[in-house]
Amino acid sequence: MTSQRIVVAGAGGFIGSHMVRFLKSKGYWVRGVDIKYPEFSPRDEADEFMLLDLRDEKNCLKATEGSIDRIYQFAANMGGIGFITSVKADVMRDNVLINVNMAEAARRNDVGRILYTSSACIYPTEKQVTPQVVPLKESDAYPADPDNEYGWEKIFSERVYAAYNVDYGLDVRVSRYHNIFGEKGTYYGGREKAPAAICRKVAIAALRGDKKITVWGDGEQTRSFCHVADCVEATYRLMESNHKEPLNIGSDEMVSINQLVDIVSSIEGIKLTKIHQKNQPQGVRGRNADLTLMKSVLGWKNQLTLEDGLRRTYPWIKSQVKSDGVTSFKD
Repeated sequence: MTSQRIVVAGAGGFIGSHMVRFLKSKGYWVRGVDIKYPEFSPRDEADEFMLLDLRDEKNCLKATEGSIDRIYQFAANMGGIGFITSVKADVMRDNVLINVNMAEAARRNDVGRILYTSSACIYPTEKQVTPQVVPLKESDAYPADPDNEYGWEKIFSERVYAAYNVDYGLDVRVSRYHNIFGEKGTYYGGREKAPAAICRKVAIAALRGDKKITVWGDGEQTRSFCHVADCVEATYRLMESNHKEPLNIGSDEMVSINQLVDIVSSIEGIKLTKIHQKNQPQGVRGRNADLTLMKSVLGWKNQLTLEDGLRRTYPWIKSQVKSDGVTSFKD
């Protein structure tokens, strides 16, 4: 049992709730903080859970009081490509407020170390214009030109934490996540990401006996997807490392969205005709992670292939769809 006291901000969300469980399994004392309780995990997995709006500076100070050794800062207003391309001002305002307030609270409460979770969305648009892209290195971030406001907010917040390190000595770690997916996460309602959406659509087709599936764009856009189990392991290793610059955390196993559909369909054991919706948001044309630095810094590499992760994720989402009642879904 370790004596370290840890705050997980955003513990009501997908990655945050998994991080709470991971840290408790290692014997840490954990305080979860969020504007909402976890939707798919028990709130009592944390030693205590504070229901707080971290856009308020006073709440950030309260969340981080009490001799805290580590803060994992996951709290954010975010979602998949459909959400972040339609909600812009709210995303920028909410997330900038959260991160400025958390950085200041960590400084004033003399927190030992804080980890900020950034995103691959910070990378320049010009490096992501074809499906067969060159994997993105951490040094590719500048000159900055993200393709959406969520990405601009993320890179701005990276600069906030870097400034707090320079001016106040705040001990900071920064992860850049590349498309994290897994069980016990949002799978419907507009904030879900591609793997969850595809798993839901395949499950609905299987339960209804349909032979078709809708796919946003032409399906040739490419991404790499990292299962949440690998994500939290890598995040923990980064937090405990001496690496102070932003670090990619993700997978370098790039696939097209059409290939993603085929993998999930094969797990279910069905074949589906793809109906491409080219008027729907699809983000950059291609994105993949260069994990050379991650493997060197952490002395570790991903343990799960994309198919491994989907074999964990798909049954959970199918069970949720079945429990919700397949007639309650539009697709």
